Amino acid sequence: MSVPADAPILTSDAMRAAEAACAASGPSLAELMERAGAAVADTAWRMVAGAPVLILCGPGNNGGDGYVAARLLAERGVRVRVAALAEPATDLARAARLGWAGPVEALGDDLAPAPLIIDALFGVGLSRPLADDLAAHLIRFAGRRVLAVDVPSGVDADGVQDWVPPLPANVTVALGALKPAHVLLPAAPTCGRTLLATIGIDAAPTLRTLPRFETDDPDASAHKFSRGMTLVRAGPMPGAAGLAAAAVLRAGAGYAILSGASAAPFSAVIAESGDGFSERLADPRLGAVVIGPGYPAGDALDRDVAAALGSGKPLVLDAAAIASALPRLGEVRAILTPHAGEFARAFPGLAGSKVDRARAAAQQSGAVVIYKGADTVIAAPDGRAVAAWPGCSWLATAGTGDVLAGACGAMLARGGDAFDAAVAAVGWHIARARAIGPGLVADDLVKA
Repeated sequence: MSVPADAPILTSDAMRAAEAACAASGPSLAELMERAGAAVADTAWRMVAGAPVLILCGPGNNGGDGYVAARLLAERGVRVRVAALAEPATDLARAARLGWAGPVEALGDDLAPAPLIIDALFGVGLSRPLADDLAAHLIRFAGRRVLAVDVPSGVDADGVQDWVPPLPANVTVALGALKPAHVLLPAAPTCGRTLLATIGIDAAPTLRTLPRFETDDPDASAHKFSRGMTLVRAGPMPGAAGLAAAAVLRAGAGYAILSGASAAPFSAVIAESGDGFSERLADPRLGAVVIGPGYPAGDALDRDVAAALGSGKPLVLDAAAIASALPRLGEVRAILTPHAGEFARAFPGLAGSKVDRARAAAQQSGAVVIYKGADTVIAAPDGRAVAAWPGCSWLATAGTGDVLAGACGAMLARGGDAFDAAVAAVGWHIARARAIGPGLVADDLVKA
């Protein structure tokens, strides 16, 4: 999978608005369709190197892109066949159909396959699941190489509905911008390798993919406190907090304190088992507090969360600490790191895609929310969001969320924007995991 780094993501409505704005001041919609078809044709050429291609065209503009690709591939000498679900229903699609000089077959049971199937049936225009008879036709092509135009047919491009396409793609060419379905489960894996064809559409979305993580060396004037001092509060299961404290240093902070634990994960972490939590919170050098890893709900957690909130220090809240803090979070600068179950408990009743729900939770809480999972979403109260697909599936093991909380504490302790800190922490977490790969356990993330 190769979703581009730091790429724009637009919903279907936002995409249509961007196309209209582009056509009003730049290339026409017909020119945009020509560019889209050319991008599909170029990708198909690379996939099959001149072998026969079958293009499935729908009645809308996605089908129009398919007709353009058919014409351009035929001009290169490719043996192209076109099968249509119905006659073109838009002016653009009709014009593209007229440009195709070859025959058009019916999309039925007797349709013969080809080495490459190009799915140009619906794209982002789908508003309901595919009819059973059409799904049955498409399933017959399973196992063939498939190139989807914009999104595989049968997918809700906005990622709200959990429809799964009957014909998953090996490659998807996203046109103009990525769509939420390219980065959210369950649709994202069915898109295969996602490529972005910008086709000249200029948009300034508030949702983007995760930028490529890059580590900056500390400057010559740096010292341990300028690089960030972070306090991790341990609960009854100190191993989780130990992972978080170790991650604080590995993610670039200069000073890590593990409060409430008798042993540190390694010597550079300061372990304090006494009652000095409140005194540490008052230290003016303290840049961030992490609380929640290995700390179950209860009176002790509530007291420690209240003390941390009262200090006014920037917070990273994980696990049960999220629900404990939410009613009194106020103006404290915070990052919340819930997985799906914790999110549902802390923010019940939210609707829409995972991006919609993460944004609503961030706005509701006033905090940056890292809604964890294979399709992690990071959202800020002002509507900015980043989708971190694909992550690293080896992170699906105990303790890796504690490591992420510690990385957030390291990034937050340096000052600056909490959303940027959260994005950097997720980038560090995924980059670290990919470098380790098979067999990863959480402890590996914080080893040298």
